[in-house]
Amino acid sequence: MDGMADSWFPGISPSRVEPADIDVSVAHPARIYDYILGGKDNFAADRDAAQAGMAANPHLATAMRENRALMRRVVAVLTRELGVRQFLDIGTGLPTSPNVHEIAQEIAPEARVVYVDNDPIVLAHARALLVSTEQGATAYIDADLRDPDKILGDPRLQQTLDLSQPVALMLFGILHFVPDQAEPHRLVGQLLAALPAGSYLALQQPTTDFYKPGTTGTAKAYGRAGIPFQYRTRDEFARFFTGLELVPPGIGLMTEWRAEGEPQPRPAASDVGAYAAVGRKT
Repeated sequence: MDGMADSWFPGISPSRVEPADIDVSVAHPARIYDYILGGKDNFAADRDAAQAGMAANPHLATAMRENRALMRRVVAVLTRELGVRQFLDIGTGLPTSPNVHEIAQEIAPEARVVYVDNDPIVLAHARALLVSTEQGATAYIDADLRDPDKILGDPRLQQTLDLSQPVALMLFGILHFVPDQAEPHRLVGQLLAALPAGSYLALQQPTTDFYKPGTTGTAKAYGRAGIPFQYRTRDEFARFFTGLELVPPGIGLMTEWRAEGEPQPRPAASDVGAYAAVGRKT
C-alpha cells in the first residue's frame, strides 16, 4: 500500500488467540481501516467488508491515507499556529505513527491527549504503544461517540484534560459511521458544550457531492457488513459548525485543506470526496 505498512508500529502483529470480548464475526471500521492500510490486526469479517468496500470504491485506500494526512496537518495547525495544548480524539482507530500526541508533543511537549475508541483491540494497542512525553500526558477511554456522557464523565479524561482550558475535539473517519437517526449533530454539540470558549472542533466527513452520477461509493458495501455508513452534503456538514468561527480556509475538500506541502497534484475530488474544517468556539 505505497509503503504505508512501514509506518505501523513493529510490535503490532496478528493475535494468535481471539480475545473473549471481541466478536470476530462482525466487521469493525477500525479493523477494516487497518486491513486496507496494510495492517495485520483484522479478521475475516473485516477483510471481507474491506474487499467489498474497495470493489465499490477503488479509491478507498487513497481516501484513508488522505484522512491520516489531513489529521497530521490539522494537529500541526492547532498546536503550532493556534496554541492548542489539549486534544480529545474520538474514533482513534488502530495506532499508526505519527499519532495525535506524537505530532502535538513534538511541537509542544506539554500537550495532553485523550484517545477514545470502542474496539478492544484498538485500546489494547493504544495502552501498550502510545507513550507520552514526560511533560505531557495521554489517556485512553473505551467508549463510543454515541455516548458523550460516558466520555465526558470518565475519570481518565477528567484527570488528563483541564476542561476549564481550550480543548481540540477531533472527529476524523468517524462521523460517516453515525447515521442521522443517532443525531450526530446533537452528539457533537453536547461534547462541544462541555468545552470552554477558545476550544476547537475539527471534523472530516465523506460526501458524494463530487462523485460522478450513479456512483454509490462504499455505503452499500459497509451496510451489507452491518456497519451504517452515511455520506453528507456540504450544508449538512456545515451544520456541525453552527455558531463557531471557521479557521481559514474554512470548509473545503479534505485533500486540499492546508495541503500546500503535500505531493501534487492532489487526488481528484470525484475520486476522494470528503469535507474538512476546523472551527473555534467563541
